[in-house]
Amino acid sequence: MPAPVTLPLPPTANCSILFPDLPITARPAAAAAAGFDAIEFWWPFDDPVPRDAEIDTFVTAVSDAGVVLSGLNLAAGDMAAGERGILSDPARRAEFADNLDVAVGIGAQLGSTGFNALYGNRLDGADPAAQDETAAENLALAGRAAARIGAVALLEPISGIDRYPLRTAADAVAVLDRTGSDDVRLLLDVFHLAVNGDDPAAAIDRYAGRIGHVQIADAPGRGEPGTGNLPIAALVDRVAAAGYRGRISLEYRPVTADPFGWLTLPAPRQTHREDRP
Repeated sequence: MPAPVTLPLPPTANCSILFPDLPITARPAAAAAAGFDAIEFWWPFDDPVPRDAEIDTFVTAVSDAGVVLSGLNLAAGDMAAGERGILSDPARRAEFADNLDVAVGIGAQLGSTGFNALYGNRLDGADPAAQDETAAENLALAGRAAARIGAVALLEPISGIDRYPLRTAADAVAVLDRTGSDDVRLLLDVFHLAVNGDDPAAAIDRYAGRIGHVQIADAPGRGEPGTGNLPIAALVDRVAAAGYRGRISLEYRPVTADPFGWLTLPAPRQTHREDRP
């Protein structure tokens, strides 16, 4: 087995895809016990505007674990049914704005620096130009809201959904350009780009100054590094050399008995409320 990799940038654990056998509220503590000091989540609630009690339970779970919630996805609709975001849906502007307020409120409490707004699929009966205009306006709104707490809004090309129009880094950057905002950034996920035929290394070189967050998983398969064909360590080194100074998100599905064996992490720990000042 190759020696574990030491990343040149701090990792964050995507707890929506890691620790899949645990309830959502148990995953922050599991990440802390594995050695992580930061985590991120896809939208962890069933509704765009959950009840206060649900929010409090989630915030407490993260806070008690002693980790930072470095990133949070905005509500993406019915993911199980194939929806991938509401950013570009003209009929859901109010829903997007309400969800954004909740997400930024959570992030303000837990140290979030990025909010990922999935673009949304092309809709039957909707004018693509109207969707694109809605997306640019909503994304600019998200950037302004994120900036109030020192964070940025993020936009991500993804794979696996034919009706999702952002496939490459260039697709996403074109949307960023339409917002006219410095508070919106590219989320560069090396797995999605590679699956879509977009060269992650070339995207890093071309758009280094636009990258706001980086996620990694191997391809094919979306497993941990070393289970596919992507040169993950080299890509992380490349983005660091290009000037990116954020975290590297581990957004993969564990497929081996030791899903963090490829990575050097601090000694496992367990942080409780009484351990913190």
